[in-house]
Amino acid sequence: MIKKKEKVASLRSFALVFVIIIIFVAMSFASPVFLTSKNLINIVRQISINGIIAVGMTFVILTGGIDLSVGSVVAITSVICGYLLQNGSNWLVACVVALGIALVFGAFNGFMIAYVGFQPFIATLATVTMGSGIALAFSDGKPFTITNETFLKIGQGYVGPIPIPVILLVIIVAIGLIILKTTTFGRYVFAIGGNKSAAKLSGVRTRRIELMVYMLSSVCAAVVGLILSARISSGQPTAGEGYELDAIAATAIGGTSMSGGLGSLTGTVFGFVILGLMTNSMNLLNINSFYQQIAKGILIILAVFLDMTSKGKKQ
Repeated sequence: MIKKKEKVASLRSFALVFVIIIIFVAMSFASPVFLTSKNLINIVRQISINGIIAVGMTFVILTGGIDLSVGSVVAITSVICGYLLQNGSNWLVACVVALGIALVFGAFNGFMIAYVGFQPFIATLATVTMGSGIALAFSDGKPFTITNETFLKIGQGYVGPIPIPVILLVIIVAIGLIILKTTTFGRYVFAIGGNKSAAKLSGVRTRRIELMVYMLSSVCAAVVGLILSARISSGQPTAGEGYELDAIAATAIGGTSMSGGLGSLTGTVFGFVILGLMTNSMNLLNINSFYQQIAKGILIILAVFLDMTSKGKKQ
């Protein structure tokens, strides 16, 4: 059984790499702009936004959960950080405070799900509604202007030719891979998603692990909130709208089972790369944004269908 799962995962990874290659080859002929350094940098910078959230989402979905609140956490982080910086706070203090508030939201999600017994969909749906309202109420619906040069480098700066957001993505993905593949916590994440009752009987503190997973997801969303604020030089109460959908899509495309217990962060990386390439390609081809949403929806359906058939659950 284990060898079969590994074979399916390998075939899926090969298929995802093949799709990426096909997009590159097709777009190199379809658009002279696609392979330019400016466009490639734009792609990886945009991928970093979705990718960081998708890392946290992968942990959540592996436990059999879902986190719809990441978009609102991005918004709250953005307005809190923007407010503090606009009022003269140190950039590092502003970042730490914003991350701390994001942790509170993640802890609230985890507590409601793991300890109170709420369904993840309902708990995080309530949080996204409250979070969006809090961001709008706190900012009175207006953005906070950010002029701190050091902070702005987080979203606009480079290390050599590489944008700082991309470096942050690589660091977060690397940490995520290490956690999932080499730590007890990572094994417990898979165990909870595979069979929560069995994991609990085996001595796994399932509630604590779930709580930590949702906190991790919120931290990833908060990092994106900081990057976005630095990139657009303002704390926006509407930042992050719809980001949860792209993160879930990337995770699903990458092969992580929506029922939990099966998947990989490597697959998620392929997933958000494909989404980023798709979005950029359709923009270069002047495809209407409405049709882009339709294409993403179809891609999610195909990904979930493949997941069902690979586990023999096709009905």
